[in-house]
Amino acid sequence: MEEKKKMRKKVKQLLTQLTDKEKQEYSEAIAEKLYALSVWKKTKCIGITISRGNEVHTLPIIEKAWREGKRICVPKCDPDEKTMVFREIHSFAQLESIYFDLLEPIEDITKEVAAAEIDLMVVPGIVFSRDGYRIGYGGGYYDRYLQQFTQATISLAYSVQMVERVPVEQHDIPVQMIITNDEVIVCDE
Repeated sequence: MEEKKKMRKKVKQLLTQLTDKEKQEYSEAIAEKLYALSVWKKTKCIGITISRGNEVHTLPIIEKAWREGKRICVPKCDPDEKTMVFREIHSFAQLESIYFDLLEPIEDITKEVAAAEIDLMVVPGIVFSRDGYRIGYGGGYYDRYLQQFTQATISLAYSVQMVERVPVEQHDIPVQMIITNDEVIVCDE
């Protein structure tokens, strides 16, 4: 969809204008808001990506989750099938870079975790609207996965990633909450 491509490109450009210091400060503010939520406090197993580039930093969030005894599962994509599964990791040494600089779990030393075991899914994206819809990286992996996921969904975003609305297609699934450096947005469709 052309409109999505334009929005993705525009927000990516805005993200490159953030300084490393701003990204660090904003990521810390977002993480603190996340930790204060009851959903964080009660969750036992989190599905989350390993951040890269201009994304909200997830490594400190993962480390805090481990310190609190929470399980961490990260996605392993199958680009041929356009599907993904989540695999539990206990250390960053259990990750490898396969393609697009994405860090994914090493299959031989991690185990797959069923969607039903994951209490909280942190859903990545580039552009977000207040009603929970998002524009991701274009692969559709999360939209397909979320069709069978029934637990809590949250996205972490810098406030520059928020827009009035995003074009919604039939297969798009909104997240329930978006945490930015400025606010916690409870999404309602």
